[in-house]
Amino acid sequence: MRYKNQKVAVLGAGLSGTAAALLLKAEGAQVTVLDNAEEKNLLKSTIDNLRAQGIHVICGPAADEDSTTYQLAVLSPGIDPAAPLARNFSSRNIEMIGELELGWRSCELPIIAVTGTNGKTTTTELLAQMLDACGQRTIACGNIGKPLSEVAREKNSFDALAVEVSSFQLEMIQTFRPSISLWLNFAPDHLDRYRSVTDYRAAKLRIFENQTKDDVAIVNASETLPKIRPRQITFSAYTDRADFRLAEGAIVYQNQIVLRLAETKLRGSHNIENLMATLAAGLARGLSFQQMVPPLCAYEPRPHRCEFVREVGGVGYVNDSKATNLDSVEKALRAQTKPIVLIAGGKDKGFTFDPLRPLVKEKVRSTILIGEMAGSIARAWSGAVKSEIANSLADAVERAHAIARPGDVVLFSPGTSSFDMFKSYADRGDQFRALVQALPK
Repeated sequence: MRYKNQKVAVLGAGLSGTAAALLLKAEGAQVTVLDNAEEKNLLKSTIDNLRAQGIHVICGPAADEDSTTYQLAVLSPGIDPAAPLARNFSSRNIEMIGELELGWRSCELPIIAVTGTNGKTTTTELLAQMLDACGQRTIACGNIGKPLSEVAREKNSFDALAVEVSSFQLEMIQTFRPSISLWLNFAPDHLDRYRSVTDYRAAKLRIFENQTKDDVAIVNASETLPKIRPRQITFSAYTDRADFRLAEGAIVYQNQIVLRLAETKLRGSHNIENLMATLAAGLARGLSFQQMVPPLCAYEPRPHRCEFVREVGGVGYVNDSKATNLDSVEKALRAQTKPIVLIAGGKDKGFTFDPLRPLVKEKVRSTILIGEMAGSIARAWSGAVKSEIANSLADAVERAHAIARPGDVVLFSPGTSSFDMFKSYADRGDQFRALVQALPK
């Protein structure tokens, strides 16, 4: 067993940390999980399960001050390497890796890794559904579903893994090497964690770091990337200078029509690119277009991604709660063909909404703003569009209902995180949907 009798610390008691701890325990390590949240604020069933497995758990301030000597520390992606909990280990020169790296070291399967500022989850799910339907057993995991460490511990029979990877996970890799990598897009985000956009981009670019000429990189042709070693397959919905491109309502590969968009359930140029990247990954796995197209056409988009909720009095209501950065909002705005009443705002992540001003002026009739950023967004868009500040999401939906006209679309596309007011983007979207369903006809 790889870690037999080694003393290993796992930093963070969330989903990824728990998966890492259980994998290490299964491989013979003496495991301690540390989380500086008070124990009463952590999930009791998780802590009880860890202790039942013989894993030591330290919570609260004691976690930041633990002076035990460990041979390895595993950092959960949700914990900033600059946080006191992580610095307590890095300052003592204890080797530190991320949960993704740990899972990779115990995984003996080809990895298809998907990154990008937007579209990661949809593309990873498209990949998993397509590969399974084509007889290549897989699971969507990583930053969605099960952490890679949990999949590695379970040792189920798969042909390959479709792994969504975030910048937070890529920060702490050492040997992680996908046989196929997907770079969907890049836009500023997470500036509450990174010192600059350059640092955020550098973290994401690590997806290519250990790939060789025997591997494949599927990259957006609209992006300018540094020189990388793997063989490249390109895609773009915006330029013809790509292997997969858009022409006359269809995805085309080397002048061959591959998939007619009207046959799919996905809409918007961003989803066209997600489909292109998925087709390219299947091609790299040796699949034919004839095999791949039927499962891609059958794919149902997940909630909170430009999800149509209902029409009330001639006004359509769209839930795009998954929009947690400006690039997502831009794509949602461009996808609408009717005048928009936009509900936006949320947690301050360190960026401004100024770049959206020209598009908002062009597409949006009125905005209703919520959360920590409401005031700064109103200032950024002053003179471009009429703005109101609501004191809650319920208030925002009521205001939108009052001002929307027949033929308008009320678009809930926050453009930032939800944690100032909600548990998650899903909780935020669920609440929006419930509020819209409760509107009188």
